[in-house]
Amino acid sequence: MTRLTLAIDAMGGDFGPCVTVPAALQALASHSHLNLLLVGIPDDITPLLAKADSSLLGRLQVIPAESVIASDARPSQAIRSSRGSSMRVALELVKEGRAQACISAGNTGALMGLAKLLITPLDGIERPALMTVLPHQQRGKTVVLDLGANVDSDSEMLVQFAVMGAVMAEEVLAIPNPRVALLNIGQEETKGLESIRAAASTLKASAQINYIGYLEGNDLLTGKTDVLVCDGFVGNVTLKTMEGVVRMFLSLLKSSGEGKKRSWWIRLLGRWIQKRLAQRFGHLNPDQYNGACLLGLRGTVIKSHGAANQRAFAVAIEQAEQAVRRQVPERIAARLDAVLARSDKA
Repeated sequence: MTRLTLAIDAMGGDFGPCVTVPAALQALASHSHLNLLLVGIPDDITPLLAKADSSLLGRLQVIPAESVIASDARPSQAIRSSRGSSMRVALELVKEGRAQACISAGNTGALMGLAKLLITPLDGIERPALMTVLPHQQRGKTVVLDLGANVDSDSEMLVQFAVMGAVMAEEVLAIPNPRVALLNIGQEETKGLESIRAAASTLKASAQINYIGYLEGNDLLTGKTDVLVCDGFVGNVTLKTMEGVVRMFLSLLKSSGEGKKRSWWIRLLGRWIQKRLAQRFGHLNPDQYNGACLLGLRGTVIKSHGAANQRAFAVAIEQAEQAVRRQVPERIAARLDAVLARSDKA
């Protein structure tokens, strides 16, 4: 298998190297073809590598950075003062061809701005969008975007998100003629903001997109669509609300057997029910799909949750590896050329 090199912003996120370094070692142990560049403050990273296996350290290199972009920094200010920061250096490694992808749990706005500046969007894409693939109750997957890269999106941007999402579903998830829907406050054509209604009109008229109409938030995990499109504000709130509910549900499963003393057969029955429910709904655990791909760029950039634990950040590294393997930017560029060209002619 061809070797891959990924750059990791080791300082980003709520926990920095305490999470990113162990996750990097976990990824190296799972993928023998992987090389990782850990970008950050050497004095913060090196002690966490002291007990690592020498075979793993041979495929890992610490790239020094001078500073860290704060998670609460204003994106415009963070970008202006980003030189030497762990996030910018990691992205520059991708730009220079030393790494095939960048993973960061840092400031979303800064990551979006720097990625657009350094790696640049594909032709036909105004602004990249954060995309993730969510499992649904029919055991399939739904592409959802935007998840926070663009707080306010006009109708043209929503249409571009729809095209990119459809390409992802078709080319990467192997879903033929994927269904595309817009997230809205109702299913009636008159509902929603003007930007959503205008995007709906454009998508409805496009023969290249299998547009099925509006869906509401309660349909997020039902599998009624293969691609769900929204602006970044709505998408971010929707995703985090869903994740919070799922985490609470899974925690209740673990704690439901605690408390009052019960007869042995009730405890046994409770454990059996918990196990069955965990098997049925465990695939919805947010840690298993952490890592949103910044679609629309000429390279691969993965944004991890800032609060990701080691397991979740390792999943984000896995997402980057898969995106590079499947040549996501190249596939999107090729399909965009075809779709946009045909749309122009139409």
